[in-house]
Amino acid sequence: QVQVEESGGGLVQEGGSLTLSCTAYGYGFNFDDYSMAWFRQPPGREREGVSCITWAGINEYYSDSVKGRFTTTRDNARRTVYLRMNSLKTEDTAMYYCAKCPRPLYMCGPAEFSRGGQGTQVTVSS
Repeated sequence: QVQVEESGGGLVQEGGSLTLSCTAYGYGFNFDDYSMAWFRQPPGREREGVSCITWAGINEYYSDSVKGRFTTTRDNARRTVYLRMNSLKTEDTAMYYCAKCPRPLYMCGPAEFSRGGQGTQVTVSS
């Protein structure tokens, strides 16, 4: 069973930056075979995709709302994926989750990713 744990959230002023981390735990799988994604759920709204990164970190994809401000990277040796968030806006306030694609060497669509961990709260104040 693979579990992920997100961290790095907090309270930040508009225009500020944060870096989130997500580490995968579990035995019997190669982290570097799986694409990973970041999602977020703003208060009172549905979960939405933020970004995803292929298993080798060669390709990244971003939602229009964060493109140019957020960057996803991964360190396969540490089984960790990062989300660097710059120029934060109040509308970025949400619980952020990372998720693993269940299929190896495959780029999952947004609905195919796992549910993710407990999440980490990001609050952007004006």
